[in-house]
Formats: sequence, structure tokens, C-alpha cells
Amino acid sequence: MKFSYGTRFAFLALFLFALQSVCVYAGSFHKDVQIHWGDGRGKIHDKEGTLLSLSLDKSSGSGFQSNQEFLYGKAEVQMKLVPGNSAGTVTTFYLKAPGTTWDEIDFEFLGNISGHPVTLHTNVYTKGTGDKEQQFHLWFDPTVGFHTYCITWNPQRIIFTVDGIPIREFKNSETSGIPFPKDQPMRVYASLWEAEHWATRGGLEKTDWSKAPFTAFYRNYNVEGCVWANGKSSCPANSPWFTQKLDQSGIDKVKWAQSKYMVYNYCTDTKRFPKGVPKVCT
Repeated sequence: MKFSYGTRFAFLALFLFALQSVCVYAGSFHKDVQIHWGDGRGKIHDKEGTLLSLSLDKSSGSGFQSNQEFLYGKAEVQMKLVPGNSAGTVTTFYLKAPGTTWDEIDFEFLGNISGHPVTLHTNVYTKGTGDKEQQFHLWFDPTVGFHTYCITWNPQRIIFTVDGIPIREFKNSETSGIPFPKDQPMRVYASLWEAEHWATRGGLEKTDWSKAPFTAFYRNYNVEGCVWANGKSSCPANSPWFTQKLDQSGIDKVKWAQSKYMVYNYCTDTKRFPKGVPKVCT
């Protein structure tokens, strides 16, 4: 495949931006998380705790959760997704609070049949209400190698980044009556599970269990955040993520990602919202 000079220059600029922005300081899966379901389908592969895999078969999926809860933070991991025919599978990395009126910030990767792109599904829930989906087909194949996915959550905004490139920003607009997740501490979660009734082409493509077990890999997990304990949070001193915002270059990167790679935006779905799109969109 040949690219024009302008296209090559654009990818070079993105690569340099990513080098400046991606900074993964690996924690340890051994000390930072627990594999809380899957009956042995989740595994840590090295004594340092840098590489973990989650698997799914017809009996069960698997998942892990952080040992600590956070009220604001930056959660980052490198992932290599299920290769080949992964229709009906969902691989995730997200933050979530407990309860029936929970807050949640999602990266979800919706599997697909071989030769078709994986869909990156993002969403934000506040007090149990989501309906703020944006979906992307990324500029690379996320099943071939490891790529870095990061959620930055601070009092002003939520920023979703892929390989250091921001693809979405959800701002705190409470002054306009729009809820923002700020009161409930959340854990970091990851999982691999089956959702063939909706995940791939709205459920038209079913899971081919002859390809099981399906396996995704996680490495270089790191979370820096305001740890919640005994009813209050404690934040690291001088943490740049706590006041992080997008400069003009970051804003331009979001526009680039959304103009070229976004495949669904709830803010433009007038069939879904015939009485008008949600207030946050305007």
C-alpha cells in the first residue's frame, strides 16, 4: 500500500506526538489487581507481574479488578486483542463504581469476523445512565501487536487516548445541568466475555466456538490516582493528570481521529433521539 507525501507526514507527526505523550510506568499485576472471575482463565505469565492474559470459552470468560478504588485518576494499559474471528466477543478496560446508580468510563472492543475491523466502543455512565456512545475503527489492527489505551479522569474532564493520541474528551458541564462522574470512587476493571446477541453487527454475527479459547493480553498496567480509603481520597502531590486538559494540538488530534475513524456518534443519531439529541451534545 502506497501513501502520499501528505499522508506519510501526518502519520509521522502522530508518531512523534505519541512518543511525547505515551509514558507507561508498569505496575505489577501481582500486587495491583486480582483476577476475580474466570476459574483459571485469567493468568499472570511472569514473576514481575507485567503480562496477564484473559481467556473466553463456551463455559466462561474472565476478568480482573484493581485492589484499590480511586476518586479521579489515570489508568493505562497495553492490550493485544483476540486475533482472527472474534465475532461476539467483548474485550474491555474500564472504570466502574458499584451499586445500581453507578458511574463508569468504558473502553470496550467489539470483536468481528476475520478481515473486518474491531470496533472500539467508548461510553460514560453517570448514576447508572450511559447513552453517550462513540465508536471507532482504529488506524491500526489492534490484534497484531500491543497498543496503549488510557483513561484520564479528573474533576474537569475525561480524556480517552490511544497510543498517546486523544480520541475523545468528555467535559464536566455540571453548570449546564449535565451530570459528571465525581462522587463515586471506582475500581479499574478488565474482562473478556461473550455478547453475541449484540456485539457484532447488532448480533447478526454469532460466536464461532470452534475458535475458542479466545485470548487477549494485557501488559504494562499502571494506575496513578486519588486512592479512596476510609471514606476519603488521597491524591499524589503535583500529579499532572489532575489538571490535564487538551491544548490546541490535542484538540486537533481529537478532530482528526473523529473525522477519519469514528463510525458512530450518539450526538448525530437523530433516529435514536427523535425528540432531539442529548443536552450534552449541544
